[in-house]
Amino acid sequence: MPKRGEVWWVRLDPTIGSEIAKTRPCLIFSSSVVNERRRTVVVVPLSSSPRPAPPLHVLVRCGNRQAVAVTDQIRAVSKQRLDRFLGALSPEHLEAVEQGVREVLELS
Repeated sequence: MPKRGEVWWVRLDPTIGSEIAKTRPCLIFSSSVVNERRRTVVVVPLSSSPRPAPPLHVLVRCGNRQAVAVTDQIRAVSKQRLDRFLGALSPEHLEAVEQGVREVLELS
């Protein structure tokens, strides 16, 4: 069962237009309680390409790899799209992503 703060490989295709595509690491962003009860999870895709530029691209580290969380590409996906577990973000990095999402969605 995926838990909030974990990073999983997620199959995001098929996509349309400018949606972030392919199989890539994604942060599980929805609460663990919701994840237990729903067939979907809310994810924030991670990328190794863009430079950090908060609030849209937030620098994170999962294990020994550095990436950016693309906070304007948050989406709900079926658990069937989850491929395999990669690790988890530190509480500090999870908080940074939360802050980025709050800014993008004007929840601050």
